[in-house]
Amino acid sequence: MMQASDGFTSLFDGRTLAGWIAADGPEPAFYVHDGAIVGGPASGYPAWLRSQRQYENFDFRCEFFVQGWTDGGVYFHAPEHGLKSRCGFKISIFQQQDAEPRTNSMGSIFPLIAPRKVNVRNRGEWNSLRIQMDWPALRVWVNGEQVHDVDVDQHPDLRFRLRSGYLGLETLSYPIRFRNLGIRELPGKSHWQPLFRGPEDLVNWTVTESNPRAPARFEASGAVLRGDGLGNLVTREKFRDFALQLYIRGSRHHNGGILFRSSPHYEIQLHDVEESHYPTGSLYHFRRSSYPRIESEQWFLFQMWVKERWCLVRINGENVMEYDRLENLNEGPIALQAHDAGRWIDYKDILVRRD
Repeated sequence: MMQASDGFTSLFDGRTLAGWIAADGPEPAFYVHDGAIVGGPASGYPAWLRSQRQYENFDFRCEFFVQGWTDGGVYFHAPEHGLKSRCGFKISIFQQQDAEPRTNSMGSIFPLIAPRKVNVRNRGEWNSLRIQMDWPALRVWVNGEQVHDVDVDQHPDLRFRLRSGYLGLETLSYPIRFRNLGIRELPGKSHWQPLFRGPEDLVNWTVTESNPRAPARFEASGAVLRGDGLGNLVTREKFRDFALQLYIRGSRHHNGGILFRSSPHYEIQLHDVEESHYPTGSLYHFRRSSYPRIESEQWFLFQMWVKERWCLVRINGENVMEYDRLENLNEGPIALQAHDAGRWIDYKDILVRRD
């Protein structure tokens, strides 16, 4: 068990999984044995063990044991829903001592950036891993040797990854063990404004354009906001250049959108019909998206950026629409559109950041 020192806080008590949650798999996928967290045979993808809370900037350290074929990793900035290694980050754990480092080698920023060197101890030995995330600086050490020093803002994909999220342990049914997990938090730099996290936030919104034949209904059930009917739920505050982040799920063939700016507004379509004229992620009327692989009634991570004439939409960590010819530069509210009565859309963890 790691002792608290130099500002580090232990994340594992050596006896229980207190502070961790088994996600996307059976509860026995991870367990404690002989002072270590073990990924058992039930821990195949997509099962992972995630921290109870989220972290932004930090210095994280742990040890992992490698003997025989081993495949897994450590996640950080991982989302609650969506592809963890695409929305957030994954440092790969792999037993092979590659002479030529690859993008899936031990220590890689999987699956994009190979480490400078592969130095895994793979004959029944403990290895050390250190990850320092101080956006935009990402540094990684394996067994005391630095294998990454990356400015993520300069990478065309990494710069759009989540800036905070869960820590996670992954093992693809192979016997990886983890111990001595600890973290030292560093000052945060990304200041998000919650737009909706629970019913109390509805006072910051108002309903507009409600159709009398199918009135718009936006109802909060705990942390989930459900929209139905015909009309818009609109922020009372106005925005011009911003980043928006939230989770969305909808009934089969739902139809709605996210509106921004004004006079007139723009709309990012939410419509899970792949062959439709403007499917989910499209900038309605201006640019069709590449259709994201989303499923009805399943949450997906939605991100968008609007700055001057440029707009980008990412879904589950994939760029699906980019457009750089916005003409309306007027600030306006952000709105959730309900456009098909009887086909609901849910939202949660709605965050905005002025850019």
